[in-house]
Amino acid sequence: MPPRAVLVGPPGAGKSTIGRRLASALGVSFYDTDAAIERETGRSITSIFAAEGEPGFRAIEEKVVAQAIAEQDGVVSLGGGAVLSAATQDVRRGHTVIYLEISVSEGLKRTGANSSRPLLAGADPENRYRSLMRIRRPIYRKVATMRVRTEGRSPGRVVQYIVRKLDNDRARTRWPNGKRRDKRAEEQQ
Repeated sequence: MPPRAVLVGPPGAGKSTIGRRLASALGVSFYDTDAAIERETGRSITSIFAAEGEPGFRAIEEKVVAQAIAEQDGVVSLGGGAVLSAATQDVRRGHTVIYLEISVSEGLKRTGANSSRPLLAGADPENRYRSLMRIRRPIYRKVATMRVRTEGRSPGRVVQYIVRKLDNDRARTRWPNGKRRDKRAEEQQ
């Protein structure tokens, strides 16, 4: 069974927080690929970046993401840069991918330009975050089947919105000719 939802978005978007709550609301498991990478390698993401660089980290991440999407049936949260990989973009096809959107200023406020995030470490984390978003935002939008702004909303409200949207999407199916039908409306007839 495929994951109920795959969460993507930049650092600070709320993928872990929303992911845990969404999984609880849906009665399914939560799987965070960043946490899985740390568990499986026995190293922090920061130490992997330091020892192997971003390409080394992304190679590990590709494997973990592919395995998670193949084996997990709950909510899967991908690391912020996972979508940069063409392999990861291919793996997510056919799944419900939810892009948790925030502005650059909100992302900076939430992360505090945290130096424990390897790509924000060093001089001028604000500029680094802006640069990441210029590159990643179009990719997040391309891979997403649903976009949800988290800025100005509590995690609980974001989860309620997503659950409602998932329920509505599940109630609809496509006919071979591409027309949408609403199962609930048909059941009432």
